[in-house]
Amino acid sequence: MTRKIGLRIDVDTFRGTRHGVPVLCELFAKHHISGTFYFSVGPDNMGRHLWRLLKPAFLWKMLRTNAAGLYGPEIILMGTCWPGPGIGKHLGSIIREADAAGHEMGLHCWDHHQWQARIDRMSDEQLYRALKKGVDMLGEILGRAPETSAVPGWKCRNAVLEQKARFPFRYNSDCRGDAMFVPKVGDREMNQPQLPVTMPTYDEALGRDGVTNDNYNDHMLKLLRPDALNILTIHAEAEGNICRNMFDEYVRRAQDLGYEFVPLRELLPADLTTLPRGRIVNRDFPGREGWISCIELEP
Repeated sequence: MTRKIGLRIDVDTFRGTRHGVPVLCELFAKHHISGTFYFSVGPDNMGRHLWRLLKPAFLWKMLRTNAAGLYGPEIILMGTCWPGPGIGKHLGSIIREADAAGHEMGLHCWDHHQWQARIDRMSDEQLYRALKKGVDMLGEILGRAPETSAVPGWKCRNAVLEQKARFPFRYNSDCRGDAMFVPKVGDREMNQPQLPVTMPTYDEALGRDGVTNDNYNDHMLKLLRPDALNILTIHAEAEGNICRNMFDEYVRRAQDLGYEFVPLRELLPADLTTLPRGRIVNRDFPGREGWISCIELEP
């Protein structure tokens, strides 16, 4: 893992897929890098998140990150007055173009809003159906089943790990932490290792602890750890939009420091038995509203 940055790209919305993904693919080609795309492929109902503005933590996050600029004014209508547009149905050609460019393709979800809003209440069968709809749609677009997945908002539960085990994922990226590990549910070791995100996202860091757009790249470069696990999540809606130039500079500066951007699959060891064992636990996390899943390694 010497001086490698696992590059994960989350694509949450219709706008992010249509506008952000082509922009990022162009930027990646310019720098000769590749990453792992996680696509939302069902309806874009993100406008339904607006009720969360009643929560002070979420409202503050929207204000400090200029969410309207990131997601565009049309997000207010997505899935509110009528069902949101199907991302995979209408934009499958863009997903295939990213695949043809050599990037790793993974499933983010079927319905991003539904997962974040209802994950605490979804039954095993509801979890399975949500995963299956996403796997089937992305598989139809690509002509093969996705081999990796990452839940929206890092909201995972043991029941999610159990349902994911029913699909042919080689690994997943569902949590935050600083080490790859094999997750356990009770006494059972799951057969899909976890590659946690180690670095904050743009919306988590901006406006906190003195971080601004002017010093954001300085802050993120200082967080890189040589000879350790570095996994960065960017969003098609941010780095593929108003943060494009800033991310362009970040890639150049990281490469100047000797770092290589790679898909997450390239971080997996050849022998998975060497990975530590651990569990997913849900905790509050700096810069985010509500709980997210983090790792707790076994001693």
